[in-house]
Amino acid sequence: MTSPTPRLQVEHITRRFGGRPVVNDISLSVMPGQVTCLLGPSGCGKSTTLRIIAGVETQDEGRVVIDGQVMADGKVNVPPEARSVGLMFQDFALFPHLTVADNVAFGLKGQKAEKRARAMEMLERVHLARFADDYPHQLSGGEQQRVALARAIAPGPRIMLMDEPFSGLDNRLRDGIRDETLSILKEEGTAVLLVTHEPDEAMRMADEIALMRDGRIVQMGAPYNVYNAPVDKEAAAFFSDINVICGRVHGALTETPFGEFLTPGQPDGTEVEIVIRPQHLKIDFDRDGRGPNPTPQDGVAARGVVERARFMGRESLVEFRMDHDGSILKATVPSVFLPKPGMPLWLAIRRDRCFVFPAKSPVCPPSIDPR
Repeated sequence: MTSPTPRLQVEHITRRFGGRPVVNDISLSVMPGQVTCLLGPSGCGKSTTLRIIAGVETQDEGRVVIDGQVMADGKVNVPPEARSVGLMFQDFALFPHLTVADNVAFGLKGQKAEKRARAMEMLERVHLARFADDYPHQLSGGEQQRVALARAIAPGPRIMLMDEPFSGLDNRLRDGIRDETLSILKEEGTAVLLVTHEPDEAMRMADEIALMRDGRIVQMGAPYNVYNAPVDKEAAAFFSDINVICGRVHGALTETPFGEFLTPGQPDGTEVEIVIRPQHLKIDFDRDGRGPNPTPQDGVAARGVVERARFMGRESLVEFRMDHDGSILKATVPSVFLPKPGMPLWLAIRRDRCFVFPAKSPVCPPSIDPR
């Protein structure tokens, strides 16, 4: 039994500007009905990758393949309008002098009646048929975004490229319109490549996340795996606040104020950074630092003093200045917990919720060295 062919294949794409690689050896594939998200900070090459796939930018190396047909490889360069690719951007780019229906019909081929019928069909899909004869300025931002979606899917593209199309919407509308958009695209069997710099959006929308940094994909996988098994400290920090505790390896163990951590495979003397998210830093309310039922996963408790506490809506964020080195660690607590500044509390770290990475530069003060 043969495996299904990817709708989109990007193979070793590189693009240089002034000799500097802005997109550096990018490879990925997207199946029909799949949503893949290019996630990363501004300037990391996400939009340039999208433009190369669309055909409005030419790569220096690599190739783009759609449904097994080469679109661009240095010799072949199929024009954008022949690639069956839809585009959606933050700027809806609706024509102000055309009605809503005429905007949707603009890129369609055929007789006027056929184009009108297809436009009305798409407007029905996005629940805007009643606005067919209105003009874009008469619609809300969310309605304009749905018109842009209807226009993008009307020609029946095999691939939809989306460059932060929801960032111009307020938070109240964003989630609903994102979910509606994805539902329609999946029903159509469209392969979707979405660009965003917002981790929450990627986690909500994507079947697969490609995390980019400095023109490269540094990690790719399902949202759960990328979040829970980050490839390095920077990858962990991109998805949430993190706490970092440093230490040195000695005998496959790293001694810290929170006890020993297993660090197999690291040579003695190697500096490591132990990363833990605020929600996994445990406050031990027993003043001696050991609760009534301590577990091996919690290790040793260390004392800190509350710097400040803030209520964030669904949780409270508490910042501690640690006694052992004066560093600041953050912990989140469900519901309301607002201890006063100066209050001492004990903290413990869940071993099964930590990530340990070799330090990329010297980070440990001498007091952390167990030798």
